[in-house]
Amino acid sequence: MTSGASPRAFAALADADTAPSAPIYLNLNENAFGPSEAVAPALTREFGRLSRYASDALAQPFLEQVATYEHLPVEQVIPGEILGGLGLWLGSRGGHGGEFLYSAPGYTALVDAAAHVGGEAVPIPLNARYENDLDAFREKLTPKTRAIYLINPHNPTGTVTETDTFLRFLREISQKAPVIVDEAYLEYTPDFERRSAVQLVREGANVLVFRTFDKIHGLAGLPIGYTLAPASVVSALRQQGYGNAESLGRLNITAASAALGDTAHGARVRNIVSEERAKWTSFLDRQGRKRSDTVTNFVFFDAGLPQVELAAYLRKQGIEIGRTFPPYTNWARITIGLPEENRKAQGALERLWR
Repeated sequence: MTSGASPRAFAALADADTAPSAPIYLNLNENAFGPSEAVAPALTREFGRLSRYASDALAQPFLEQVATYEHLPVEQVIPGEILGGLGLWLGSRGGHGGEFLYSAPGYTALVDAAAHVGGEAVPIPLNARYENDLDAFREKLTPKTRAIYLINPHNPTGTVTETDTFLRFLREISQKAPVIVDEAYLEYTPDFERRSAVQLVREGANVLVFRTFDKIHGLAGLPIGYTLAPASVVSALRQQGYGNAESLGRLNITAASAALGDTAHGARVRNIVSEERAKWTSFLDRQGRKRSDTVTNFVFFDAGLPQVELAAYLRKQGIEIGRTFPPYTNWARITIGLPEENRKAQGALERLWR
C-alpha cells in the first residue's frame, strides 16, 4: 500500500462509525445541483396526460426546438439516448468484422452494442496527458474501420482535446470513416459552442454528435438525449424505429424541452461546478496526488491504492464513487457534488492519506 496508511490504520478508519445517515452519491457524474426551475412546473402540467402515449404532437415541437438551438434542419436531428442503437446499426452494416475504434478506458455503450452484431471493438490507449490519442487513431485506421467513437471531454479522465487540433483531426479522418463524438460533458466548458464538433455536422462532414440532458441539465432520472448527424443517417435510424415519440416518453420530452429553454440555468451550474472543481484539484495537488486535467463535473486521480479498496473505505464513510477503469486500477473517479458533499469526501480522503 502506497497511500501512507498502514493496513491496521486503514482497517480502523474503514470500521469507524462515521457514515452519514444518507449516502452521498459521487459515482455516476450526475448533476448534484438539479434541473432548471422550469422543469417541475412543466412536468406538473403534463401529469394529467400520463394516460396517453407521447405523440408527434409533443415530440415535433421539441425536435424543432433542438434543431433551432443547434442551427440545423430537423432532418439532421434524432432524439433519444441512442448510442447503443447506433452501435447496433453501424455494426450490422457491411457484414461481420467491422472495426470500431475507441479510447480506452472509456464509456463503451456504442462499441459494446456493435460487438453484439459482429463488430470488433478496437481499444486505443489514452496519451500521456490522459486525452484521446489522435495520432494512435490515425495509425489504427484500416479499410476494416467501420466507425470511430470519441468522447470529448473524455470519461473517466475529464480531459478535453485542444479545439483546433481536434476539429482538424475530425475533418481529416471523417473522409475515411464516420466519427461519432460524444459531447455529454462538453457543456461544462465555458466555450463549448466553439469546441463542439456540431460545426462539422453543419458543414456536411461524416460526423455525428451526441448530447444528453442527463448531465449539466440535471435530468438523469428522466434520461433523454439527441444525435446530430447527416440526414441520410437520421433517416436510416428512424426506419429502424429509433427516435419515435412513444419510445422517448411524455415526461422525458417535456422535461428536456423546459431545460433546453433555460440557458441561464446551465450557466449557473457550469460556474458553481467550476468553483467546486477548482477546490477539488487544489485539494488533490496539496495531497500530492497525480491527476488528470479535468474540465468536467468529476475528478480522476491516482489514489495510491487499488480503487476497489478506496471505494470500500469510502462506502463505509457513506460515500459512493465511480467504478474502476482498468488499466488505471489505482485511480479513482469522483463526481463533483454539493459543496458540503465535496468537503466530506475530501475529509475522508485526507484521513486516509494522513
